[in-house]
Amino acid sequence: MEKGAGWFSQNFSEIEKNRVNNAFWQRNTLILETGQRIKLSEFLRKIVELGYSKVWEVHHRGEFSQRGNVVYIVPINGGQIYPHTNDIGVGVYSIEFEGNYIESIIGKSFTSSLNVKPTIQKQNLFLPGDYVVHIDHGIGIFRGEKEEDYIIEYATPKNRPNSPDLLFIPKKEIKRISPYLGFKKPEIHRLGTLAWSLTKKKAKEDILAYAKELLEIFAKRKIASRPPYAAHHELEEELISNFQYEYTPDQKKALEEIFADMSKNVPMDRVLMGDVGFGKTELAVVAAFRAVLTGKQTAIMAPTTILADQHFEIFKKRLELFGVNVARLTRLESSEKIKEILKKIEDGRTDIVIGTHKILGKNIKFKNLGLLIIDEEQKFGVAQKEKFKKENPSLDILTLFATPIPRTLQLALSGIRAISEISTPPEGRMKIETFVLPKNKRLIKEAILYELKRKGQIYFLANRIHKIPALLEEIKILKTGAKIGVLHGRMPEAKIIKTMHDFREGKSDLLVSTTIIENGMDLSNVNTLIVEDATRLGLSQAHQLRGRIGRGDKEAFAYFLYLTQHLKEKAVSRLGALERYSWLGAGLEIAKRDLEIRGAGNILGRAQSGIAFRIGLNLYFELLEEAISETRGFDKNS
Repeated sequence: MEKGAGWFSQNFSEIEKNRVNNAFWQRNTLILETGQRIKLSEFLRKIVELGYSKVWEVHHRGEFSQRGNVVYIVPINGGQIYPHTNDIGVGVYSIEFEGNYIESIIGKSFTSSLNVKPTIQKQNLFLPGDYVVHIDHGIGIFRGEKEEDYIIEYATPKNRPNSPDLLFIPKKEIKRISPYLGFKKPEIHRLGTLAWSLTKKKAKEDILAYAKELLEIFAKRKIASRPPYAAHHELEEELISNFQYEYTPDQKKALEEIFADMSKNVPMDRVLMGDVGFGKTELAVVAAFRAVLTGKQTAIMAPTTILADQHFEIFKKRLELFGVNVARLTRLESSEKIKEILKKIEDGRTDIVIGTHKILGKNIKFKNLGLLIIDEEQKFGVAQKEKFKKENPSLDILTLFATPIPRTLQLALSGIRAISEISTPPEGRMKIETFVLPKNKRLIKEAILYELKRKGQIYFLANRIHKIPALLEEIKILKTGAKIGVLHGRMPEAKIIKTMHDFREGKSDLLVSTTIIENGMDLSNVNTLIVEDATRLGLSQAHQLRGRIGRGDKEAFAYFLYLTQHLKEKAVSRLGALERYSWLGAGLEIAKRDLEIRGAGNILGRAQSGIAFRIGLNLYFELLEEAISETRGFDKNS
């Protein structure tokens, strides 16, 4: 696997010649021809012995999948094209068996993502073989497109065993199809039967009952009221005009939605979602500024000292010209400094306080807290998040997410928590090229040297602190000349901040780190991410880490590596989704897929997860939103 596809092409005749007498090449090669006599079981055993990994859908060199008597395989002497090398991929082969003979071998080339110009358009979510849901006809298998139609395959009639029902959907009706997000293989029915109508009807009844329960839970907070925040158009427009970038259309829309919430007399509870670097923090600055201008204090909770420190620098820089007093409350402050900050908060002399869990301390008393901004809510416990709500039911809450946790996703998609999505990347931001590959020293060295050559920087992720020393040795052996820094959570807080600042100033150009960089490392010169063992990352976490690179005007590359012998089914699903949903702004789709992979039994409850499985998560949330609207309508009329 350490040899590129180009090497095999150049040495193919030598390998073929050496197979005759060389035992090594006899053991480590396999030649296949149409008409060759070989059992399917024997073939599968041989390719496993050669080190090939069985997957559901092939994408990379060294992978194969089986569908009945057809095996799809990507030879290690072909496959995905690597950047910065001359390796040219051959592609995927389908090998069809008839009895104990190979009936056909058909090769199909991959299209390298390196030859496609970056786009901000969402890619087609449907690939042949995917399960999809048609709102009227139910769950089927997407079989591609033909001229003006999409084709969906349904169950096969008993009298036509080789002719499944096919549904042709005009492309203009694409909105009637959604990806099936479920927890296991779904049941597929024939077209034209009552099965889907009955399934959907029963699901709607159960979801309606569930919606009433959810609304009762959130009703108490909806009863609370507070005076609307006043708009200060001139000062707010001046702050926005000082921003170094032009607001994207999504940012403008999201800000309008936030301001609309703040102008009401009921507390805001809005989720602001967007990929890392899409401008969520900027909108948080403007929202906090409106709160301050109305005489209210703002508290901002961040999960790490690094992120709190970064927010402090940004808020202070953006708002100090307007006389706004911003304080930082983390372990970086001395005990004397903390006492001084707490006194100013209690007196109302501090307008905005930014901190970690210290903000939740019993000794902190706000004079007039109006707005709470929570960055990356999943890093805080339920009790911690509810503390402010219990003490101040009329508190406005703005939650920032790159990929929302399943519970938040459920509440947002169902319409109970308002959601604003920033899916448009900033101008000039390019798609991050994503590669999911077996761990490969040659590839690692090429990636590091390429980044150093263009004066860029690299994140090298180690999933465990105890692995860092061995990883440092591996990198040094590669002799890339990189200046290496180390960052992890057990370092003293002051050293963490110093290491981060040194990396920002270019004193090191390769940072070996744990997932501590997931929050708060926004550096425009870091364009390469290498993850040593991506199987240990959650899907949303991996997407979040990927968003930490490519913040400038250079093309960025993310390499999620894995050890083939340790690849489990769920890890395969996570890594496949990470590569597939790699466009800019894919956070919501990543979150949905994460919910699918992790399962929703403990998120939706056993009964609701059963309903979601039968109809798919997308349709489940759509029906839940409708049910909540209906229930609210009943409440208004009663």
